Amino acid sequence: MPLALVALAVTAFAIGTTEFAAMGLLPQIADGLHVSIPQAGWLISLYALGVVIGAPLLTGLCARLPRKAVLVGLTGLFTVGNLLCAIAPNFAFLAVARLITGLPHGAFFGAGAVAAAELAAPHMRARAVSVMFSGLTVANIVGVPAATLLGQQLGWRAAMLVVVAIGALGAAAIARLVPRLPSHPQAGLRHELSAFRSGQLWLALATVVVGCAGLFACYSYITPLLTEVAGFAESSVTVVLALFGVGFTVGNALGGWAADRALRPSICAAFLLMALALGVFAVTAHAKWSAAATVVLIGIAGFAVVPTVQTLVLQKARNAPTLASATVQGAFNLGNAQGAYLGGLALSAGWGWTSPTLVGSALALAGCTIAGVSWAVDRQAGEFSRSVAGPTREVLQHQPN
Repeated sequence: MPLALVALAVTAFAIGTTEFAAMGLLPQIADGLHVSIPQAGWLISLYALGVVIGAPLLTGLCARLPRKAVLVGLTGLFTVGNLLCAIAPNFAFLAVARLITGLPHGAFFGAGAVAAAELAAPHMRARAVSVMFSGLTVANIVGVPAATLLGQQLGWRAAMLVVVAIGALGAAAIARLVPRLPSHPQAGLRHELSAFRSGQLWLALATVVVGCAGLFACYSYITPLLTEVAGFAESSVTVVLALFGVGFTVGNALGGWAADRALRPSICAAFLLMALALGVFAVTAHAKWSAAATVVLIGIAGFAVVPTVQTLVLQKARNAPTLASATVQGAFNLGNAQGAYLGGLALSAGWGWTSPTLVGSALALAGCTIAGVSWAVDRQAGEFSRSVAGPTREVLQHQPN
């Protein structure tokens, strides 16, 4: 694996830290800027909105630029956005800064996934993508708990400044370690949009939006579930959440390894495991040890999906992969919003703290169904192509000279 992948992982670590640490710092941000916690929660939604807007917008604008320059520029924009967050004088300024910070997220992971695949040997491309995404998973083990603790002790601005430093380090590492990666000869927004003519690409994105919503239906309400059902003290929740990060890291590595061997079966297996783990969680959440073990299992299944689906999108949009790859990040964020909303509906209906896990299980099973349909369509198309190609070759072979 090229050392350049580590440079991409450093920026991924910074992005993961700033995205998820905000959830743990909401009370400090609300107190510091004199707003309510629900109002401070808008910052999470604004970041997700920035991802959805920025993924196609920035990818289209940068389509003709060399990929290395794009990666450095996107990391720089992310770093500047975090700096604006750290110096925000009021909530309105912070809200705009948070939106700006989310803009390069999807475009970076889109361009980064394509770059990672190009840097690795053909039989190791899925694992190369997983190495880049390992920065995102490690952020959930180290970055998010550390930023939360730092924010609690020194204030949320201090945590933002640390992310600024990591972002600057990531930009420098990419500039130093990533080789020159020229853009596609036909690069341009129209060329990138051509990938979306593929029905298989839309099925892959639908798999992400529906299936991955299952993970977020549970993850969004994990803290009250752990305290109210499993009986964890609030001070222990951070440790259990770090276990999610451990599961993410293991799942990311397993997903990359499995995708290089059997891509379609790996996607279906990951969603089936996620559905099973989320469904079981409604029972295992009633004891501390079983709840902690199930959290790890959910994390493994939840992030095993990431490199597999990302690799599938790169395959289906191989001639114009950058915008399609970036759109996957928007799909993940739409899944995040959908899962949180549907899990919230279950809670509002009075079904109890474990009900979001059952909602999540149903969504993961639906994602598996879509992935299975996509697999069947792919196989049917392949069989049709072979049946057409076979007779054609026979005809050509028997034509007189």
